[in-house]
Amino acid sequence: MTIQLLPPQLANQIAAGEVVERPASVIKELVENSLDAGATEIHIDVEKGGSKLLRVRDNGSGIAKDQLTLALSRHATSKIHDFADLAKIVSLGFRGEALASISSVSRLTLTSRPATQESAWQAMAEGRDMAVQIKPAAYPVGTSIEVLDLFFNTPARRRFLKSDKTEFSHIDELVKRLALSRYDVSWTLTHNGQLVRQLKAVTDEAGKQKRLAQLCGRSFAQSACYVESQYEQMRLSGWVLPAALCTAQLQVQYCYVNGRMMRDKLLNHAIRQAYADALAPEALPAFVLYLEVEPEQVDVNVHPAKHEVRFHQARLVHDFVYSALGSALAQAEETALPFCENPPSDTAATLMNAGAAASFDTARQRSFESSPAQFKYSGPARIAAPGGYQPAEQNGGAHRWPTAVQDWPAVVQETTPAKPAVVHTEAPQAPAGSLLLSPTELLLTHQQQLYLLDIPSSIGALLSQQQMLSAALLLPERLRLEPAEISLLTTHATQLSQMGFDLVLSNQLMIIRAVPQLLQGAPLAAVLPLWWAQWQEQTALPRLWQQLLQLLLQRQLLTAATLLQQQTALFQQPQLWQAIPIDLTPSRQQLQEQVQ
Repeated sequence: MTIQLLPPQLANQIAAGEVVERPASVIKELVENSLDAGATEIHIDVEKGGSKLLRVRDNGSGIAKDQLTLALSRHATSKIHDFADLAKIVSLGFRGEALASISSVSRLTLTSRPATQESAWQAMAEGRDMAVQIKPAAYPVGTSIEVLDLFFNTPARRRFLKSDKTEFSHIDELVKRLALSRYDVSWTLTHNGQLVRQLKAVTDEAGKQKRLAQLCGRSFAQSACYVESQYEQMRLSGWVLPAALCTAQLQVQYCYVNGRMMRDKLLNHAIRQAYADALAPEALPAFVLYLEVEPEQVDVNVHPAKHEVRFHQARLVHDFVYSALGSALAQAEETALPFCENPPSDTAATLMNAGAAASFDTARQRSFESSPAQFKYSGPARIAAPGGYQPAEQNGGAHRWPTAVQDWPAVVQETTPAKPAVVHTEAPQAPAGSLLLSPTELLLTHQQQLYLLDIPSSIGALLSQQQMLSAALLLPERLRLEPAEISLLTTHATQLSQMGFDLVLSNQLMIIRAVPQLLQGAPLAAVLPLWWAQWQEQTALPRLWQQLLQLLLQRQLLTAATLLQQQTALFQQPQLWQAIPIDLTPSRQQLQEQVQ
């Protein structure tokens, strides 16, 4: 068999197999072209599920007469011009093959008029012939594309179409997804002459909430938590439904990357992981999320239908999305979620610890498949993950706020004055001649006197005088609690916050979202139940530190050398030492007697 080039008509039909799967695929390509053209009004007309007629009309920039034939040619586009453009795509379409592929399997009519033309012109192409006919037409500024008899020349493809009702349901779902991506565009959808959807363009928060309720259901709009988080050039916003309210029937799963509809495995994994064990086995996550990244950090030229993307820093994106949603869902798990027209201020929304700058340095180095990594965040924040963003009052609209567990303080730091951190101009060094006798004991000299120092209690006294910074867990820990444990934790909530812990109590579940920065990386979850088992009804802060450090040091989950290197200020404050002097006089006398 000899190798030969395929005729252009056959090549277009093969390409159509990748781009045009069903009528909904045609609508997607045409509507994306309308949005790229700057349209603010889009009308979609469908007959017989799309097998008879598909028409998309818009008020976009239009196509000039001398470019109509070129528009129906394969690999002809106005959206990219060189390789540099391909590396940072900002438009929805860019390959320049949609119209050629569609016209090869249908009877296509393209009518368009740019603002610079006095009248519109029409181009028609039909099936394999691909011969384009141009003639004048009447149409306002914008573009109308009419697709008749889809797959009329490929009977096998036409036989695989489902019923009109099924095919239209796919179109309707597609329009929902598109309308959720562009609130500033008005949408009209008709089927067999009957109006199905009519959505007005909105720009304010109240209008967005109304469209969300129209497309996702009133129950979702009223129960979902608004999420907004930012790290460097990444920003995540949208709505997520608390795990307790998710069901198998409520199928609201819409995700967008730079305004583009996505069903990306990486993002789905991050979202599913954020729900973790809180989601019932049969329930499905419910969310409408918008991820914005720098165009050059994402490759959209991966899937023929552009359903998937490839992130250049996939690990970082995954960890960011996971952390943002995990923080929001952790708060939402607290109790029932009463609808709130006027949300509380951002300082009352969550139990967060202030004083740390946002950082993903650890997350950059660790895989999301490995042990939990950490990043630092700044708080407090509204129902959202760590990050900088405008407070709820500036964004307006209706939001959902969790009700705290009874007696668990909403914002501990407001009632507890912060103690200034100890600052030293020069890093103190351990005294010369000090010796580590055991994981918890240090032998050292001070003013010509030998001391035996207890490390946990001494450092605990030092730490209780400092304002501790927090490090958020990239993968929050979850622990089941007994009622007595919940009571103890509630009693010590202020001290725990001072130590740098960020905890959420939900019924019998405790979610650890942040730990003291000093102990970042230590497997605290393994010793926490043993720690609070030692507590009394009221345990002072230095004692809490001593008990926790004692457990970590004895079980070799933390080394004394590392701890002492981090807290060298201890050696300049002997008044904080928990130590006893060692009298060497008897030993010296005995030594003298032995050598004489």
